[in-house]
Amino acid sequence: MAATPTLVEIEEVREGSILELRPGDDVEAGVETADRPAEIGSGNTRDQEGAGSVNRSRADSSAASTDGDGPSSPGISGGMASDTEVDTRKRVVIVGLGMVAVAFIEKLLKLDDRRNEYTIVVLGEEPHVAYNRVGLTSYFEHREVERLYLNPKSWYDDQHSLGKLNYMLSTTVTSISPETQRIHASSISSPDSEPITNIIPYDILVLATGSSAMVPTSTPGHDAPGVFLYRTLADLEGLISYSAKPNIKGSTGIVVGGGLLGLEAAKAMLDLTNFGKVSIIDKNKWVLSRQLDEDAGRLVGEKIRELGVGLMSEKRVATILTGEGEGEGEGEGEGEGEVVVGVQFTDGDRMDVGCICYAIGIKPRDELARAAGIKTNDRGGFLVNDELQTSIPNIYAIGECASWNAQTYGLIAPGVEMADVLAFNLTQAKSHSRRYFKRPDLSTKLKLLGVDVASFGDYFADRDGPSEMPRRHRAAGAAKGQEDPRSQVKALTYKDPFGGVYKKFLFTSDGKYLLGGMMIGDTKDYVKLVGIVKNKKPLEVPPSEFILGAKKGDDDADADELDDDTQVCSCHNVTKGDIVQVIKDGTCKSLGEVKSCTKAGTGCAGCVPLVQSIFNCEMKKMGQEITNHLCPHFAYSRVDLFNVISVKKFTTLEEVMKHMGKDPNSLGCEVCKPAVASIFASLHNHHVLSPDHLPLQDTNDKYLANIQRNGTFSVVPRVAGGEITPDKLIAIGNVAKKYGLYCKITGGQRIDMFGARKQDLVDIWTELVEAGMESGHAYAKSLRTIKSCVGTTWCRYGIGDSVGMAIRLETRYKSIRAPHKIKSAVSGCVRECAEAQNKDFGLIATEKGFNIFVGGNGGAQPRHAELLIKDCPPDEVIPVLDRYLMFYIRTADRLQRTARWLEALPGGIGYLKQVILEDKLGICKDLEKQMSVLVGTYFCEWKEVVSDPAKRERFREFANVEPEEKEKGKKRKSKGVEVVPSPQAEPKPTEAATQSSASEPSSPTSSEQSAKDPVTPPTEPEDEPYTNSTGIELVQERGQLRPAYWPSKPPPDMSLDFLNQHPFNSSLAFEPLVLASKLDSPAPTASVAVKRGDTQLAVFRVKDKYFCSQQMCPHKRAWVLADGLVGDEIVPKEGGECSEEERRTWVSCPLHKRNFQLSGPVAENASAESCEVQKDTGSPAPSGTCLNDSSMSIKTFRAEVRADGFIWVELPSVEELDRVLGTKRWIVRKEEAGEDPFGKVDRWLENEREGWKKEGVGRGRRGVKVGCGEAVKGKEKSKAEGVATGGCGGSPGMEW
Repeated sequence: MAATPTLVEIEEVREGSILELRPGDDVEAGVETADRPAEIGSGNTRDQEGAGSVNRSRADSSAASTDGDGPSSPGISGGMASDTEVDTRKRVVIVGLGMVAVAFIEKLLKLDDRRNEYTIVVLGEEPHVAYNRVGLTSYFEHREVERLYLNPKSWYDDQHSLGKLNYMLSTTVTSISPETQRIHASSISSPDSEPITNIIPYDILVLATGSSAMVPTSTPGHDAPGVFLYRTLADLEGLISYSAKPNIKGSTGIVVGGGLLGLEAAKAMLDLTNFGKVSIIDKNKWVLSRQLDEDAGRLVGEKIRELGVGLMSEKRVATILTGEGEGEGEGEGEGEGEVVVGVQFTDGDRMDVGCICYAIGIKPRDELARAAGIKTNDRGGFLVNDELQTSIPNIYAIGECASWNAQTYGLIAPGVEMADVLAFNLTQAKSHSRRYFKRPDLSTKLKLLGVDVASFGDYFADRDGPSEMPRRHRAAGAAKGQEDPRSQVKALTYKDPFGGVYKKFLFTSDGKYLLGGMMIGDTKDYVKLVGIVKNKKPLEVPPSEFILGAKKGDDDADADELDDDTQVCSCHNVTKGDIVQVIKDGTCKSLGEVKSCTKAGTGCAGCVPLVQSIFNCEMKKMGQEITNHLCPHFAYSRVDLFNVISVKKFTTLEEVMKHMGKDPNSLGCEVCKPAVASIFASLHNHHVLSPDHLPLQDTNDKYLANIQRNGTFSVVPRVAGGEITPDKLIAIGNVAKKYGLYCKITGGQRIDMFGARKQDLVDIWTELVEAGMESGHAYAKSLRTIKSCVGTTWCRYGIGDSVGMAIRLETRYKSIRAPHKIKSAVSGCVRECAEAQNKDFGLIATEKGFNIFVGGNGGAQPRHAELLIKDCPPDEVIPVLDRYLMFYIRTADRLQRTARWLEALPGGIGYLKQVILEDKLGICKDLEKQMSVLVGTYFCEWKEVVSDPAKRERFREFANVEPEEKEKGKKRKSKGVEVVPSPQAEPKPTEAATQSSASEPSSPTSSEQSAKDPVTPPTEPEDEPYTNSTGIELVQERGQLRPAYWPSKPPPDMSLDFLNQHPFNSSLAFEPLVLASKLDSPAPTASVAVKRGDTQLAVFRVKDKYFCSQQMCPHKRAWVLADGLVGDEIVPKEGGECSEEERRTWVSCPLHKRNFQLSGPVAENASAESCEVQKDTGSPAPSGTCLNDSSMSIKTFRAEVRADGFIWVELPSVEELDRVLGTKRWIVRKEEAGEDPFGKVDRWLENEREGWKKEGVGRGRRGVKVGCGEAVKGKEKSKAEGVATGGCGGSPGMEW
């Protein structure tokens, strides 16, 4: 007698518990017993009467009362809610626990991790959790079902313990009640146990019932023992057991079906080794007829035969012949019975066989539809729309059971895509555009019977016509009147019968687009080709290169491939040959020496990575060891230093130098100081101007602004995502107008204000901070900007909110210090208006989320970013970027952009994906935590200075000159132009600088201008140009003032060798210059600028010693040396050690890193003859020598501290000092630059305008060719090609 099912209603209880066990059960919920193999994770119960609820854990759930003998049914819990907590989450019930279902579960858990809106219940019909059905064949090798599980059982239990997931195995859903939103499910825990039916409520029902193998019911004998299907683990177990029978061993096993599953089944039967022969019976002319054309299919058939597998094409089984044999199958217990002995084909042929495996197709499992009223397709499958919803609200279908556009898909990829779309819409649609299921990619790459087979894209476009064409090509085809779609497709085929390789690629008729193709034997390019088809972008190479490969070009960027005459450094016109020569002849044995000898990399420094590559390459050729040590002071790389500082928790350079430096007492240098400072900032996020860290900062960080070529600074407030309010725009305009700043919109969608004097910076920041703005960190090696297009905020093409995402990301990562600057962008759609693919990291919105690109940059060596993750949900963007940025900060070399870092990273983007996305190193949690600490300790560096008097003091122009009180609101006139005074007015000399010249020009800082009255640069006095106290004449241009161009070389009477070419004509005497307290600091070094007469000097304290030099760097005549970094090193004598007194100390110019020695003997400076005393004598280099450019030197002076607290300096008279070093003498005047570089262009444009006025037509330049750097007259006119134009909507040829 059949057992009567016990009916138990499982209702949702708002307190968090639901009924899960049948009454009378005496087995603890979730406890595995001998007769209960299907363990489930649950512990919440509710009593039969529903009077209350009890929340039970696995350990303490008590036994329920019993009214029967059977074991408990698998149960469901309502989550982690307590007895009193109300669980308001929606319940998602999933019918089916296959590959698509588990993909949906994983995606939903991930996307819902932060919002926690859903609890999941999944019901599986098999006694197993989800396993890899695609990899069933491997089961014959290892016979371990756990190795097929997509996730181990412990994963399900872990999710259950978190209150996220409940699962029931051996459970079949029997009916759906859409009106009450409940399902009926029948569960068994063992074959002989009584079934239990549960009623489970749902908020959202997801049908993932999959499909079943087609059975040839019309074929006589189809149900005989020895006939198997190839679909489930149970099928495989039956096949394994049957093939082991004595009368089967050595017989012929056949597979009916030559498709993907058929070849997989043949491989499985071959692996069993029990059959004497395995054959494939296929009704088609060639195998894999749905994926391959005839040529490819026949090649695969030949490969199959070579492996010893029989293949019979165009054969159909008419009858399965049976005879006496050992029983097997349903109803067959022991003994003899009718079993398979052979087959008869429709053509009359017969074949003896011992076993048959059918793999002739699948059919969707939609049997729940009829009673529930869900519409189905005539050919099977629940009908779904683009959002995967069935005909009934809140019921969805995904995978093989879903019929979208009247089509079902038997491949796993479309099912996973459906799972992604549904999970995304349930969780992310509130903050992003909804996703819709579209025609899936049916590309396939498999290894079947040892043969690599792949088909991708529209692989039958030449046979059936293309299913879809690129828009531009489609329009062109329509214009030509092409009616037959196949005429728009051309095939390129390659056959290698010796290597067993076949390739067929399909292109548009013009060869500009790849549509699809198929490959046999060689499928290594599969991933790349699939990406090309999906991108639908015009090809950059001719179609033949897909077969023959690319020809190696002459412009290979690899250093070893460059010609010797290739220009490497454009600043100093240094070629690769110049660099190679100094390395080969032994002149230079380090990168620093190469830079010093050739000057390569000493200009803009953009070529340094290439110089490094050339150096490394040549040293390897010479068999020399190459290190990436940070600088001569450390035998460690930047990565090593980062790790040690992190572990040891060092916070000062002195600690680092003591434990890791070659010389524990060294000050460091201009290379290691900023690098260590950056590491401190990345780890601890202390203010860069704190006393311990201030001496380590390069000039930009020292003054929280970018130093410009005339010694002034630029100020860039943050404009997150490029979004700014009118009030903030007005505030920026007012500041710029008040302080006379040159304004420009940056490439990063910000406003840059140039020309700010050091002494004005704090007051400028004060006004900006009061207006609600903060530092934009344009001066730091940190995140600069995150550009954005308007996205869905305004754009009709927008898919994602690019502005919102950009603002959130910039707000998060602002101020994070890194090995180099970081730039980013977010585009709202694939039109890519924000240019995200040439940034350190960039996002492009897609219908599924955001594509995240990394490792790109522009600059001297542009690099296209690489795709890190595709369709990343908005909720997951920040964790991914946290990991990426922190991993870069940890592992990059000094001044290494992400582009070069990713190029040098072993394994490249593939390895990075493993670390960031797959947590290969197990550090993702640590990376996220470290980033969280950094962003959690953010502060505005400008605001900190504004509110700290000690830090404000750092921004005085001259330490020995007291500023006057601010003259707020008062205006002064200069040469007829009204000028707003600086908040910090002209300096007032102290007693120590009473001889300051009263006649030096005043320094107006801004000018008011109307549209009708352009600015006239004021001058005081009349014979001197207006310089804004910077030493470079200011030039009016387009209504603003800018510094004059630098001259290509100084005038003949202005030698840059101050030691030897500019002697003093009077004696020197000590005099007090500045209070020593102005250089007080806990750090070992400090420096200030002072003024004496018209001369600016720099005073340095290095531990307990004092030095004084001219303030002007001769290289570009910029008054900046006091702002440079101080470094030192011990220079041992030849053949022995040297004493501490022989330590060499230098200051590095902040503009172009010319290093001038401060230590050493100071020249007497009394006459030209005495200046030459130290030359070529073998004595230590004199103070003032430039260590990396012998063409220049500086004046230095003896300095000492005396009892009165002043620093006394040995100087000539004021008049003599001004004659040699006075600011007026060394002003850079606009006349020195020669003709305006745009002079010829402007004259030509003016002539053209005059021609329009006189003749009404443009004059043009007939017959003039534009060459490289010059115009060359030619005899032939160039023919202009047509250009597609159009307004909104454009012409058909417009590429958006």
